Amino acid sequence: MEGLVMTAQIILSLSILVGLHEMGHLLAAKAFGMRVEQFSIGFPPKIFSFKYGETEYALSAIPLGGFVKISGMIDESMDTEAMKQPPQPYEFRSKPAWQRLIVMLGGIIVNVITGIIIFICLTYIYGDTFISNDAVNEHGGIVALEVGEELGLQTGDKIVKINGKEFEDFSETVNPSVFMGSGSYYTVERNGELVDIQIPGNFIEKMNDKEAAGKFIMPNVPALVGEVQKGSIADEIGLQEYDRIVEISGRKIENPRDMSEVVKGYKEDTISLTIERNGELLSYKRDFRNDTIIGIGFTSPKDMFAKIEYGLGESIGKGTERAFGIVFLQIKAFGKMFSGELSVRKSLAGPIGIAQAYGGDWQWERFWRMTGLLSMVLAFMNLLPIPALDGGHVMFLSYEIISGRKPSDRFLENAQKIGMAFLLLLMVFIIFNDIFKIEFVKNLFGMN
Repeated sequence: MEGLVMTAQIILSLSILVGLHEMGHLLAAKAFGMRVEQFSIGFPPKIFSFKYGETEYALSAIPLGGFVKISGMIDESMDTEAMKQPPQPYEFRSKPAWQRLIVMLGGIIVNVITGIIIFICLTYIYGDTFISNDAVNEHGGIVALEVGEELGLQTGDKIVKINGKEFEDFSETVNPSVFMGSGSYYTVERNGELVDIQIPGNFIEKMNDKEAAGKFIMPNVPALVGEVQKGSIADEIGLQEYDRIVEISGRKIENPRDMSEVVKGYKEDTISLTIERNGELLSYKRDFRNDTIIGIGFTSPKDMFAKIEYGLGESIGKGTERAFGIVFLQIKAFGKMFSGELSVRKSLAGPIGIAQAYGGDWQWERFWRMTGLLSMVLAFMNLLPIPALDGGHVMFLSYEIISGRKPSDRFLENAQKIGMAFLLLLMVFIIFNDIFKIEFVKNLFGMN
């Protein structure tokens, strides 16, 4: 069921974004008097279509993109026969270079506007709810899990600065921009002294692994139940949010790490839990022979959460900053991949990886946050100067405007073929890369 929810979310999100992207091209083309032959969300085969005016509008079966077919343009349709005919006034190739450039930028511009609007709305509607870093430090600092200890953090450390700057939101400690920066470091208070903990330039690779990210750090607080996994032992016995795990099979539980260590090494056939709920102790005993987890996520005490609400003006500024922050993060990531600091295989995610990020339950806030993020990523990726992408067309049109010389149709056709072949190979690599990141497949091929 979770797989279906993930799939439905990414298909809906991509359909919205692709539809808006292609609409940007279509509106710009029609504004300059170009004939648009076809507008499609998804790739063939067609599910259904209708014709309005000179344009056929279609919904197609493969939801990994879309296209607009503009007369007189060398694109993925590779309609070379039409290009052999004399240019017509309504064709793409007959229009001035600056108009053609605007048409090619139309989809990217719409994706950027969409991403900005989504983040402005999310900021205005939901504000920011976060765990206060001051509250974490007042409660005893952090619990350093396996990955955190590898970095040099210790349980009881109080993180007071990131890259020399104080911060309010505890989640800033795992902000991707921290891991993507050069020379990033935490400043922690340890036994009354300040210690700097350096963050390696490729640490983002480790944090991209969902399992490893869950073994980094957490607030040093009691083991309070957060999310309960459906069908798990926790679900069976009816654990509720903010229940406190006090004891497991005779072992005292002080924090989430204690519980994780007990469960990880548990070998008995039955397991007993003692929890505290509203001041009352409750005990449960369950068969554990076919289980390896209790099935809960952890949360923090209510008094550790802070909430900030924003007015419309503040939301516009904050939402726009967050949208473009995604683009800057992408630029940093590409720079690190090209320099060899980051592994391409570990850094790229395809449809499966993106679908998993949406989560197995439908939460509208998370859905729109992921859609806004994906909109900005699509804008950035489409602007890359690769033939067959919008950025490839923009590159050739920019050359034409600057030099006054238009590349030949033969050159553009060959460039389109090379670009399409490259993108096809890249798509195959990314999809297989996604498949080999799935735990079952990794175990099957002995990749762990």
